[in-house]
Amino acid sequence: MPDALAVWENVKDMSTTLAPPAPLRIGPITLDAPVVLAPMAGITNTAFRRLCREYGAGLYVSEMITTRALVERNATTMRLIRHHESETPRSIQLYGVDPATVEAAVRIIVEEDHADHVDLNFGCPVPKVTRKGGGAALPWKTELFREIVERAAKAAGAVPLTVKMRKGIDSDHLTYLEAGRIAEGAGVAAVALHARTASEFYSGHADWSAITKLKETVTSVPVLGNGDIWSAEDARRMMAETGCDGVVVGRGCLGRPWLFGDLARELGTGHAADPVDATLGFVAAAFRRHAELLVEFFESEDRGCRDIRKHVAWYFKGYPVGGDLRAKLATASSLEEIDELLATLDLDAPYPGAAAEGQRGRAGTPKRPALPDGWLDSREIGHAASTALADAELDTSGG
Repeated sequence: MPDALAVWENVKDMSTTLAPPAPLRIGPITLDAPVVLAPMAGITNTAFRRLCREYGAGLYVSEMITTRALVERNATTMRLIRHHESETPRSIQLYGVDPATVEAAVRIIVEEDHADHVDLNFGCPVPKVTRKGGGAALPWKTELFREIVERAAKAAGAVPLTVKMRKGIDSDHLTYLEAGRIAEGAGVAAVALHARTASEFYSGHADWSAITKLKETVTSVPVLGNGDIWSAEDARRMMAETGCDGVVVGRGCLGRPWLFGDLARELGTGHAADPVDATLGFVAAAFRRHAELLVEFFESEDRGCRDIRKHVAWYFKGYPVGGDLRAKLATASSLEEIDELLATLDLDAPYPGAAAEGQRGRAGTPKRPALPDGWLDSREIGHAASTALADAELDTSGG
């Protein structure tokens, strides 16, 4: 398999082929399109999941839920794990660092029928998570990772449990192949890899060759690839080049929930909606629908209209929407005000092509990961690491 960066640079000179579409099976769940919406904090709430589902097919995962907050039944957390009646299958991602707490959280989800699928987060690179030994930092502690996954898988029972992770902490501390083998041995239903290290954050290009290596290592359950999927063509190419069984889409769908329709047409085996003509009018309608669903989710027009503000730049990327109007949309406090502003747009303006495509969302630059003191000194849990993990489990922020 050629180096992923070389593939990226020479993609215009290459042609790839993809085997006939096959449904993705994650335990007892069969998906018509091998596509998963990546959990994104403050983004993948019920409103956004419903919107994405209206356009396409796949598995739509909740925001990351803190296990300690779930076990303590934090009010915000209990709200975040709720699904709309139209959502099926239901999916929740958990973050935790203590095996007993993670196990207890999984049992709550299963025994109280909160979800049909549970994912464990070992990929978050955010400093407030990794500095306490969580997210992408945790697989470095091999036996701790093993105990968490084994206990969670046992607690999940017939509900499929999956793991999402990164390549490792940095290029000198890679963990993904060993973690993949451990997760497979623990009985997970699938493994997903964001093909960057924690130190890379969201910068540069994802190393798709790592997905190939993981697929060659984990052979009994599906392997899903994540990183730099900005279009359905990118997803097709990732699957062709790496052999992965499906894709996980994060930043690529920000302001473009209809990407899931494109993915269903490109990769799916079931009925897919017709291609969209993403005129400015189409985008404005999608933006308005998103705002409406947020108002319903928060049960507050003011709260919903405040939450849609972060999406303005993503939706209108590349379109002829001036800075003044964008600023007004980003301060609107009612659906009526949003309607009045959208009515001033040239709704017949055509899709702007390349200007609206490509990377969106945060990228940043490589940075030294924030880790507990002495975290990299050993693969075992020492006293300092145990203290950091105890502090992490005190987080009851609700995800």
